[in-house]
Amino acid sequence: MIPRLSIVIVNFNGAGHLESCLRSLTTSPPQTAAEIVVVDNASPDGSGAIVQAFPAARLLQLPHNVGFSAGNNAGIRATAGELVLLLNNDTVVPPGAIDRLAARLEADPAAAIAGPRLVDGQGDAELSFGPMISPLGELRQKVVTALYARRFPPVSSWVERTTRRERYVDWVSGACLLVRRAIAVDAGLLDERFFLYTEDVDFCASVRARGWKVLFTPAAEIVHLRGRSRATAARQTSAAYRRSHLAFYEKHHPRLVPLLRTYLRLKGQRP
Repeated sequence: MIPRLSIVIVNFNGAGHLESCLRSLTTSPPQTAAEIVVVDNASPDGSGAIVQAFPAARLLQLPHNVGFSAGNNAGIRATAGELVLLLNNDTVVPPGAIDRLAARLEADPAAAIAGPRLVDGQGDAELSFGPMISPLGELRQKVVTALYARRFPPVSSWVERTTRRERYVDWVSGACLLVRRAIAVDAGLLDERFFLYTEDVDFCASVRARGWKVLFTPAAEIVHLRGRSRATAARQTSAAYRRSHLAFYEKHHPRLVPLLRTYLRLKGQRP
């Protein structure tokens, strides 16, 4: 029987949090018939053995680290559900959350993608959606994120309110992104120029360009233990972010690429 939902988890050197993620999925599995595929990017940390300890999950072992976009694409191609959930390995899924997310997507015929409310380990909301990336949009997001991290009361109140309201957005985080398979295929899946970061914004833009909506819904809430990957390989992660950042501007804002390159050089950050 073909499962209705395919859960794709891309992993690289994430054995510790991958185990917690899989345990949350298998201890209280979604009621929707689902398959779980872990795409491992040639992790040397024993991640493959962790997956094999969970009979409900299937391991797709890649010969080398192809990155987040290509890893997700490999997982999508290896599965069959009409709904595809892209899920980070550093997430913990509470009981019923995936079913609620799927129900909200299927209740909205205009939407092709849905993303849940993401919270950290202490229950604080993450700004997991936003406007299309642009210089002004990035500045706004960075200012809000910085003030929120410092617990600036007006910003904290605003983040709490805004993450409690369902609405259409330009993008939702690829940490937990549910998409209709047919639309994902029509959009060409994820652009593999993005090794790590901005691939979710670009993918949502491709889907919106085809006339579909992207839905953010607090009806489902997922725990995202953000920053663990960055903590284990900060230098490589920062370099990957800069390369993806440039690739995004080359694709969506080509006239601004020289300005971005100059900005990175002034900061001493070479792509």
